[in-house]
Amino acid sequence: MDWESEGYVLSVKRHGETSAIIDVFTPDHGRHLGLVRGGIGRRMRPVLQPGNKVKIAWRGRLSEHLGTFTVEALSARAAELMDDRLSLAGLNSICAVARECLPEREPHLNVYAALEVLLDNLHDPDIWPALYVQWEAGLLTAMGYGLDLKSCAATGGNDNLTHVSPRSGRAVSASAAEPYKDKLLPLPLFMLGQPFAPKEEIAKGLRLTGYFLETRVQWGVNKTLPEARARMIDRLLAV
Repeated sequence: MDWESEGYVLSVKRHGETSAIIDVFTPDHGRHLGLVRGGIGRRMRPVLQPGNKVKIAWRGRLSEHLGTFTVEALSARAAELMDDRLSLAGLNSICAVARECLPEREPHLNVYAALEVLLDNLHDPDIWPALYVQWEAGLLTAMGYGLDLKSCAATGGNDNLTHVSPRSGRAVSASAAEPYKDKLLPLPLFMLGQPFAPKEEIAKGLRLTGYFLETRVQWGVNKTLPEARARMIDRLLAV
């Protein structure tokens, strides 16, 4: 039952005196856990940081076993962002949301590809917050709860879409939304293709995707969204 892949470390948990259990998001095996012997040692500790890209080999007698990983470093994303508190908060949120919302051992190639694009742009605060929101929207789609922003749920038209129904996840036009604004979620224009995404629009996007992640994905497993996401939002909106 052996296999090899690459992926991103999402979390590390000490196991025993010297080992660690790591959670890695891979393109072909999804989110997968495994034991790394010596994982908390001086040599492996810098490698096993959330956000780092690694090459892994998994071995287990049966597929349902935890199994063991051997790990090689491919990139040190966490170290690269250590002096950028905002980007590091983004990295921590990405890893935490992926860990909490993705099912184990279920490949999601589109989510993985979008995550790579997001991570590659974490150095640019003018770009990555909007990419982050779009990544969460893609995660919703992968989990079967995709937002439908193509046309108004009430009229069928695609002009002046300004809100999203919290019940259906469908867009609503300004005229149809007017009587129900207090019950609808604002729709940021950058999610409709507008290139400019000011902080206020990012906040709308995070509220939108966060609502559906929490009420659709996390509600079913009796969980809320991770604290790392809230900390990222606080830091992002304080800039």
